[in-house]
Amino acid sequence: GRFIAEGVPQNLLLVVLLVMVIGACIGFVNGFVMAKWKLHPYIITLAMQMITYGIYLTVSNSKQVSSLDPSYTTSFVTKPLFQIQTGVRPNGTAIFTVVPMYVLLALIVTALMWVVWNKTAFGKNMFAVGSNEEAARVSGVNVMATIIGVFMLAGALYGYTGFVEAARLGSSTATLGLNYEADAISAAVIGGVSFVGGTGKISGIVLGVFVLRIIFVALSMLGIDPSMQYIIKGMIILIACSIDICLLYTSDAADE
Repeated sequence: GRFIAEGVPQNLLLVVLLVMVIGACIGFVNGFVMAKWKLHPYIITLAMQMITYGIYLTVSNSKQVSSLDPSYTTSFVTKPLFQIQTGVRPNGTAIFTVVPMYVLLALIVTALMWVVWNKTAFGKNMFAVGSNEEAARVSGVNVMATIIGVFMLAGALYGYTGFVEAARLGSSTATLGLNYEADAISAAVIGGVSFVGGTGKISGIVLGVFVLRIIFVALSMLGIDPSMQYIIKGMIILIACSIDICLLYTSDAADE
């Protein structure tokens, strides 16, 4: 393809935009159902996840896509961004850790979401609807549009992440992304996002991601069985959510 914007192939930009649009369309369905019929967001997203996964398996016949074009993988997403010296070998040669391009891609999205959350009316509306939907409606916030917008934004970012993750792994399989939602929930609750809404910061989520990854890297280094890691991940979610609910009830009791 013809190269534009710092060497990124034009066709790759079209692909990432396409997957983000597809994700946004799925998010629109989720948001509309929640805003219109007041279904619980977890139930809606779980059902849509199963439907989308089934469509993918049907269309792809569960085939693995590999041998991805280097312009997508090694020349873009996994391309070395810079390297950091992390040690010295016994023979005196330096040990370097390479920081790949997808770290920058993640930072770009993080910075964008910080601006959206903290500096835009849409971000303030998200916080207001999450805190108290009825109060937000009385204050003039278009609750339905805000909820749909949140789900569409989330869907677009899921598409973006899938685009990056397939290149990072070097292939796309039927199990790609399986159980990633548990990692996302764990990182969010560790980072201070409340399950009842209205609480959370972008910086907290970033910190939650780092803490979660450090925990599982440490578990792997200690030789903990991967099956046990699922148990630990579930316990993290359970404990964090329990603390969240306890703090909510304590706050409500103090207000009364």
